[in-house]
Amino acid sequence: MLRTRVIPCLLLRNESLVKTVRFGRFGYIGDPANTCRIFNELEVDELSFLDISASREGREPNYRILAEIANECFMPVSYGGGISTVLIAERVHRLGFEKMVVNTAALARPAFITELSAAFGSQSVIVSIDVKASVMGRPHCRAVSGTRDSRRSPVDWAKEVRDRGAGEILLTSIDREGTWKGFDIELIRSVADAVDIPVIAQGGAGSVEDIGKAVNEGHASAVGLGSMVVYQKKGMGVLVNFPQPHMLEAVIG
Repeated sequence: MLRTRVIPCLLLRNESLVKTVRFGRFGYIGDPANTCRIFNELEVDELSFLDISASREGREPNYRILAEIANECFMPVSYGGGISTVLIAERVHRLGFEKMVVNTAALARPAFITELSAAFGSQSVIVSIDVKASVMGRPHCRAVSGTRDSRRSPVDWAKEVRDRGAGEILLTSIDREGTWKGFDIELIRSVADAVDIPVIAQGGAGSVEDIGKAVNEGHASAVGLGSMVVYQKKGMGVLVNFPQPHMLEAVIG
């Protein structure tokens, strides 16, 4: 078994899976439940689903789609998007999602992290930190699918979410997301070295070697993959896939 988790992070828009580039333009990937079946066959250890339109539209999760996903997944699965109250989180949890991912609601009301941790345990709470460089080049945390600048430093916010009871951080570079250009290693290292909870690096992976760099140079505890697991290669068509174990073992052990 790999010592480092490698997690397909799949994006929901309405009732379909999509893949974005820098949180902007997107391409259609396929049906969520069918994609789960493929990842079951590939024996993936963990999956994450993120609804990219729920918070932007000010709505709750699509519980019907989540129920279909949970019924198909044979592995632990997390979900984020539109979780703004403990009651909503409880409903998602009852459907079969072990972990809740929160971003917009946490930035708006940081005490929400503590409430979730008290209700479900810190191991079930992932705070998503989406980071984009400001016009001055400083990294800022973004909310509402990257459209709202909180002006918060990712390192400072990471420390606060750790203190408030988050069990993990999902750290995404918006500037790298969907580009296949590799991870923002400096960003990952700055956050991972500042906290003592797992940091999942996401945004920019284009090769197995990039995964190794995120772990070995960025000190990430886990890696989230998007484009690499839904496309054949950069610029080519949809193909749900996952790196071979021996390839991952060669770079992260």
